Amino acid sequence: MIAFSSVSKQYGGQILFVEASFQINPGEKVGLVGPNGAGKSTVFRMIAGEEVPDDGGIERPKKLTLGYFRQDVGDLKGRSILAETCAGAGEVAQLGEELARLTEKMENPGDDLEQVVERFSEVQERYQNLGGYELDARAQSILKGLGFNDDQMLNDVGTLSGGWKMRVALAQILLARPDLLLLDEPTNYLDIESILWLEQFLRDYPGTVVMTCHDREIMNRVVGKIVEIDGGALRTYGGNYDFYERARVIETERREAEYARQQARLAKESRFIERFKTHVAKASQVQSRMKKLEKVEMIAEPKRIIEKSFDFKTPSRSGDDVVRIAGIKKAYGDRVVHAGLTLTIARKERWAVMGENGAGKSTLLKMIAGVLTPDAGAASIGASVQMGYYAQHVMDALTADHTILDELQEHAPQANQGTLRGLAGAFGFHDDDVFKPVRVLSGGEKARVALAKLLYDAPNLLVLDEPTNHLDIVTKRALVKALADYDGTLVFVSHDRQFLRALANRVLELSHAGPRVYGGNYDEYVASTGREAPGMRALA
Repeated sequence: MIAFSSVSKQYGGQILFVEASFQINPGEKVGLVGPNGAGKSTVFRMIAGEEVPDDGGIERPKKLTLGYFRQDVGDLKGRSILAETCAGAGEVAQLGEELARLTEKMENPGDDLEQVVERFSEVQERYQNLGGYELDARAQSILKGLGFNDDQMLNDVGTLSGGWKMRVALAQILLARPDLLLLDEPTNYLDIESILWLEQFLRDYPGTVVMTCHDREIMNRVVGKIVEIDGGALRTYGGNYDFYERARVIETERREAEYARQQARLAKESRFIERFKTHVAKASQVQSRMKKLEKVEMIAEPKRIIEKSFDFKTPSRSGDDVVRIAGIKKAYGDRVVHAGLTLTIARKERWAVMGENGAGKSTLLKMIAGVLTPDAGAASIGASVQMGYYAQHVMDALTADHTILDELQEHAPQANQGTLRGLAGAFGFHDDDVFKPVRVLSGGEKARVALAKLLYDAPNLLVLDEPTNHLDIVTKRALVKALADYDGTLVFVSHDRQFLRALANRVLELSHAGPRVYGGNYDEYVASTGREAPGMRALA
């Protein structure tokens, strides 16, 4: 379906690809991976025809239909959520609009009635073949899968937050059913229930899927091929993400061994040349070996994956009762999200707060953090508790004109430059990276800066609302490792199953039927509830 042949691409002095080749076959599910800035978005744009390679060629079918989900959506407004979803469904939506115009013309006939009727027949046949008459029903099914209820679908799309507009944009593309889906981080703004639904949708999708995703679970369950971009090269691995990681280690070890063997041979030859270059009797041998060295195809030193590590300061000890929630009630108008929740969180417990959208997860964390007051009851923290709160909007509080170093220095004015640079390095900002202004940072980079500020303070209670949003898999793995060693109490909301599985030892499930407490880890919760069964949506 898609073939890159010896493609080279660079921006200014930055070389993205050098004679890179790979192919994507019909029906394949492909994961595109690589570090930030490696060129994943450029590959997407070249597949979509929005960019062209500097050298080489890209082959694609002339009649290929393509849906491209990216991390920026337009200013959606003026239509209902359902109407906006249907309107973005590609050819079938355009045919529906044309049918409506043709119907109006037939109701008010003119001299061209015969041509109008003929065109109506053609359009109607194509519209029917594309499933146009089931469009509304399919749109509603997809929107429900992505977390919208029936009442919401009739609301103006312009009233939605950015994250919910992203869901509408994703729904439009899924509804269009193109031959090729290009999905750039489709799970960033989804909750677990929506991710599970999307996972099953993509597994069943008859077309081709190429996706980037920081959720390794969905990469493991959906994709069967990985294309890695790194250091100007594209490499293909047949398998899911776990297979790719194992194969990459073996491949890296092989390349390092080849490099070491060549370096040893070169060193041996160089020693011979250096030792005997002034010996007349050895002159012919020296010349022969020098010519031999000139012809050697040098193996580049393999790049090594640098695993990030976050070293937290040891927090002070808190009292045994860290958070006490006593009969809290909270409603937004007629919508009651908490109706008398009572809960005590003890020292060193790690609570995952679960529930579908609107169940009150973020609201509960805000009340624990003291940034939102309950309508009744109380949420209080215990003796000697120092709290750190990471909210979904915390990245917006960063100062755009500050550099990363400025941001850290303002937060910790007593810390010296070495300490702050060490802190930045622990979160993946090395050398001159610390002088990048906040305004040019990606969402993931801003999240790392915000987490660095929070964790520098070494609070003994961490309240985290979706801390892994925008983090790449390597950074996420480092954060999980650091929090696993964290000597404090943790209350968090996350849609990342790896994060939940590694950290939670208690689960609070919020639902319309009321709160339920599970006194075990995430795997035990899943086993007792079946929440990860494909297609599960509502929480019982």
